[in-house]
Order: sequence, then C-alpha cells, then structure tokens
Amino acid sequence: MQNVVLTPMIGPALAAALLALVHVVAPAVGRLEAGPRGRWLSGAGGVAVAYVFVHLLPELAAGQVHLSEAFARQPSVDGLSAAGLLAALTGQHVYVLALTGLLLFYGLEKLAISSVHAPRQLPDADDRPGDTRLPGAVFWVHLLSFAAYNALIGYLLLHQRDDGAGSLAMFTVAMALHFLVADAALSGHYRRRYRERGRWLLAGAVLLGALGGAVADFGERFVAMATAFLAGGIILNILKDEMPGDRSGRFWAFAAGAAAYTVLVVLA
Repeated sequence: MQNVVLTPMIGPALAAALLALVHVVAPAVGRLEAGPRGRWLSGAGGVAVAYVFVHLLPELAAGQVHLSEAFARQPSVDGLSAAGLLAALTGQHVYVLALTGLLLFYGLEKLAISSVHAPRQLPDADDRPGDTRLPGAVFWVHLLSFAAYNALIGYLLLHQRDDGAGSLAMFTVAMALHFLVADAALSGHYRRRYRERGRWLLAGAVLLGALGGAVADFGERFVAMATAFLAGGIILNILKDEMPGDRSGRFWAFAAGAAAYTVLVVLA
C-alpha cells in the first residue's frame, strides 16, 4: 500500500531535484562557453519559448474556459468594486495574468539595470570583490521574486504529472533549459552574490514548491492562474536576453532550439 502512495510522487520528486540541481551547477556550465552569449544558451532559450507557445498557451485557452465557468458560478458582484474588477479580469481574461507576469519581470529587470547606474550614497554591506554595483536591496527583491516564480514551477510539477509522464518530462526539460538562461542573466547582474547565495535560494524554492504541491491542492483555478502568470514570465525572461542591445543573442541557435522542441511536441 505504501508503494502505491509513493509511486505517483517519484516522477515529480525527481523532476524537482533535477530543476534544483540546474541552479546548483549552472555557474560551472556557464564557464564552458566563451563569448558574450553562447549558442547553447540561445538554443536553450528557443526551447523554453517554444514550450510556451506550443504547450502553455493552449493550456491557457483551457484555463480561460475553466476560470470563466468558476466565476460564473459565484454570486454577482458590483463591476465597479475591487472584487468586481478582479473577477472580470481573472474570470474573463486569463491572458491578463500572463501580461501581469511579463510586466512584473520586465519591471524587475529594469530595476536591476537602472540600479547599476544609480549613484551609491553608502557602501553596501553585501558588496565584495567581484560583485556588481547593484545594491543589496535590489538583489533580494529580484531573487525573492524569482524564488516565488520557481515555487510556482515546482508546484506545477504535480499538475504535469496528472497529464501523463510525457507532459511531465517535456515540462521539466523546458524549465531546466529556462533556468540555465535565467541563471546566466542573474549571475551577470549579481556575480558572487548570486553564486554564493542566490542560486541556493532558487534551488530551494523549487523543492519547496514541489513539496507544497504534494501536501496541498489549491484546485484547478489556481493551476490555471499560475500557468498564465508563468507563461508571461517565461516569455519576458527569455526574450529580454535575445533582443538587440548589450546582449548578443544567436538567432539561428535560438530558432533551431525552438524548431526542434516544436517538432518533438507535434510528434509526441
């Protein structure tokens, strides 16, 4: 009987451990690639974005229907009230949550970049040789936001398991590659602080989210909302590193990663 209970958890537990391990080993992997941005990193970004468009967006469409039905069963509220506005946004337009995820992480990125050029009044207690000039407060706001993001991903591992082993595997691969891209960006911003503390925080957040999913079920409405928010975050976090600017994304590697993953999804 014990084996019957534990067996369904093996897949998500292994997936969570793998995703946490990505954060732990990412700095060592990053040193294998010379230059401002390696082809493997652009390819990983292509896979993650392809996952959003060929897998998560169809899930958003299904989540839209579920949320609409859920809110339709609730008593009506004044459309001018805060509750009425929230019900309208989440019950009728799940894509607003995807936009919210995109805007949140765009704001965090702008905060990090602008803080590099902001005048420093006092030395930061967290500063050490090899750190960037980013203040410690920005570091913790950025990292705690990503920790919550990672916890959502860990929680959704249980939902992917319910859709089958193939869905769980594809989600895990896409998120592992997404984490590599995110680690490269965060390490570039915070350097030693990220390597010494940040990556461990993000690794632990994945495991904590997976544990939360194992002991608590927040329902299909929460899964739909979390998936929407996650989709927006992935799109922003990947594309910001591939767009022209101070980063040199590799278009053909990015396109090849996206195309390869899309083919796998279609053939699966």
